[in-house]
Amino acid sequence: MKKWTLNSWKNYPVKHIPEYENKKELNMVLDKIRNFPPLVFAGETRTLKNHLADVVDGKAFLLQGGDCAESFAEFHPDNIRDTFKVILQMSLVMTYSASVPVVKVGRIAGQFSKPRSSPTEIKNGKELPSYLGDNINGIEFSEKLRKPDAKRLFKAYSQSASTLNLLRALSQGGFADLNKVHLWNLGFLKKSPEGKKFKELEDKIADALSFMDACGINSDFNRRLKTVNCFTSHEALLLPFEEAMTRIDSTTGKYHDTSAHFVWIGDRTRQPNGGHVEFCRGIENPIGIKCGPSLKTDELIKLCNILNPKNEKGRITLISRFGHDNVEKFLPKLIRAIKKEGLNVLWSCDPMHGNTIKSANGFKTRPFNNVVKEVKKVFAVHKAEGSYAGGLHIEMTGKNVTECTGGAQKISEKDLSHRYHTHCDPRLNASQALELAFLISDEIKKNSQYSKNIIQAVS
Repeated sequence: MKKWTLNSWKNYPVKHIPEYENKKELNMVLDKIRNFPPLVFAGETRTLKNHLADVVDGKAFLLQGGDCAESFAEFHPDNIRDTFKVILQMSLVMTYSASVPVVKVGRIAGQFSKPRSSPTEIKNGKELPSYLGDNINGIEFSEKLRKPDAKRLFKAYSQSASTLNLLRALSQGGFADLNKVHLWNLGFLKKSPEGKKFKELEDKIADALSFMDACGINSDFNRRLKTVNCFTSHEALLLPFEEAMTRIDSTTGKYHDTSAHFVWIGDRTRQPNGGHVEFCRGIENPIGIKCGPSLKTDELIKLCNILNPKNEKGRITLISRFGHDNVEKFLPKLIRAIKKEGLNVLWSCDPMHGNTIKSANGFKTRPFNNVVKEVKKVFAVHKAEGSYAGGLHIEMTGKNVTECTGGAQKISEKDLSHRYHTHCDPRLNASQALELAFLISDEIKKNSQYSKNIIQAVS
């Protein structure tokens, strides 16, 4: 392969990057951002990679969740806190029920840009550029706001920095203390079936902590009982910004994208000879690859070899997204190809993107039952293939939205208009996300035990 440089991606074709009319202004903005402080640090990124290596070995499970696309309008500390609460709740359910530690990664603090199926949108006979995310243009249907505006990157950086500041305070400042698990519950959840289940789990954990305290083990002496690691991630789509945020780690001399701990390459931009793959091969961050129905086995092997030539554990996460009807058709051959080549990867399941439909009243939605079906089918396929399903990647929010149908709340298509707030794709609300955690915990446990047996047998 040719030598990698910070801007070598510009020598390759790139998709889904906007064309800015004012190039001088774009360069001015990027030059300033290059001098901004990093949002995350190389040491944190290395820690995450080590945790993900444990997942590859079947010793942990990855939970990756958050907004489809963060927005400037919904930026509020309560929204950040409530999303963090749901991640904590889901992690607790999985850890307690499945007996595996959960690596927590948010789609947060930088998940703004979104590739779109069409570059333009037509309303009332008028055609304008599609909305590409708040860090690029505005969601309002006007000619002025739909033009890519480089100065939006300043606000995106500021919002990401503020979000990370609050997440660090919540995860390290005592809010995540297991003795305060009751604070994680959301008001509207308390009377729901999931809220009642979680209350039962709270009581069991309280009993366990009381016993441990009697033995002299408590959060005063064990920091792991009162803090958690929470990492950030987003799609590495807007490469000019990602380049500006990439810095040399002073301790190793290697490049890290400091915009997030973990970045992924989307299903639309994973061309082996494309700019997104070229950029990501030169940074040390853990890299995700979205794997849709169009991905061929030889292409997947090529991508893994380009992005992870040393076959390092924790470097590559393969995020399958087929739709519940297509899991058995596409996933087994990808698993077999990876096993045949002896590649170290983390397999995660995105049950959201392949299950998006349009409702009768025109809303994009995702049936909750189909989301659950895809996750359970993925676990079944991995078990049948002797592989470990190590992660869940979902679009969710801590808000009580009505964007996905079904679940214990029995949200119908008629309910979608009540609280449909997403700027892009439909998200699971807090109740549905917690319900999903309960429904798949048994599968995580069985899959983890099966994986450990395989590893022990090989050893």
